[in-house]
Amino acid sequence: MIKIRTLDDLALPDGARVFYRVDYNVPLEGNRITDATRIEETLPTLKILRDRGARIVIASHLGRPKGQRKEKYSLAPVREKLASLCGANVQWADDCIGTNAEAKSRDLKPGEVLLLENLRFHPGEESNDQEFAQGLRKLGDYYVNDAFGASHRAHASIDALPRLLDKARTAGGRLLERELDFLQRVTQVSERPFVALLGGAKIAGKIEPLEALVKLADTVLIGGGMANTFLLAKGVRMGGSLVDVDSIDVAKRILDGQHRAHVVLPVDLVVADDLENPKDITTIDVSAGLADTQKAFDIGPKTIQLFTQSLRNARIVFWNGPMGVFEKEAFAKGTQAIARAVVDSNATTVVGGGESVEAVKASGFANRITHISTGGGASLEFISGSSLPGVEVLRK
Repeated sequence: MIKIRTLDDLALPDGARVFYRVDYNVPLEGNRITDATRIEETLPTLKILRDRGARIVIASHLGRPKGQRKEKYSLAPVREKLASLCGANVQWADDCIGTNAEAKSRDLKPGEVLLLENLRFHPGEESNDQEFAQGLRKLGDYYVNDAFGASHRAHASIDALPRLLDKARTAGGRLLERELDFLQRVTQVSERPFVALLGGAKIAGKIEPLEALVKLADTVLIGGGMANTFLLAKGVRMGGSLVDVDSIDVAKRILDGQHRAHVVLPVDLVVADDLENPKDITTIDVSAGLADTQKAFDIGPKTIQLFTQSLRNARIVFWNGPMGVFEKEAFAKGTQAIARAVVDSNATTVVGGGESVEAVKASGFANRITHISTGGGASLEFISGSSLPGVEVLRK
């Protein structure tokens, strides 16, 4: 069981400067934030820090500017949203290191908040550069990390920076604490049956989590584009469907291997001739295979029934990846039905970030999920048994 230092372990004197690393890598349309979940999830920690009289310096990344200043990746749009959510005037620094940021951090009064510009505008962030970390160190005397979604990366603000402070001055925030709590309920499998529900487009990037889950779970349900690869590995003709050819051998290994979980694949599929302008949408049994002109875009009604039966008796459910192209109404039924089945179970339900979050929100059942992770890649790496640099540096 991993235990980290938390806010409860942090002895903050009044007026302490706290470097607060968050994950405000929010989706944007122009300057409009389309989903503020990652900001909202930091509000409990922010309230505790402000109530304790801390002067808070907030740092985050946004997108992949690759060490260059690119205005489309500026955190400026986040400032207004954060201010409205936390009910405070959020001050702004046009850079995350340097004399201006340092002066603004020193001038903060207890309870005040300063937001820094994108950490990834500097190449030193992603290279875990010591000199860059030293520049960040000048902005705070205490360190709190709530950036679970970036904690699987050994980046300067995640790894090098907290190592520059005494351990007693570093801690995880309430969000990081919550993420670890629920993900460890999955990895420790405190209750059974444990059902893992996996979807999305590809197996690549999910090989280690897949191999871990077939050892941990009682049942692994596989849908979405991922299922296409498994079905092809079983000899099913998949027509023009998206298939992860490079992962065929992995799929065969998982299907043929000796492991705890019962792996369940779709028995029927919703197929069409085209995704954008389908002229012929139909449901076929997997045993019949797909014609060359057909592509699989969703699981069918028999598969929904089959998956629902497994979910009905579950005590823990981990879900990562939609069951089909849920963004298109014609191919959203599978994901919506499975979302309902997940929330109707009596299980502890954990949704593992990424597209899964969008899918469960689109279904309208997000408020009935026990825990929605803010980190897709981080949650999968944790499930696979990998150590996360941002967690390791805060371990008790």
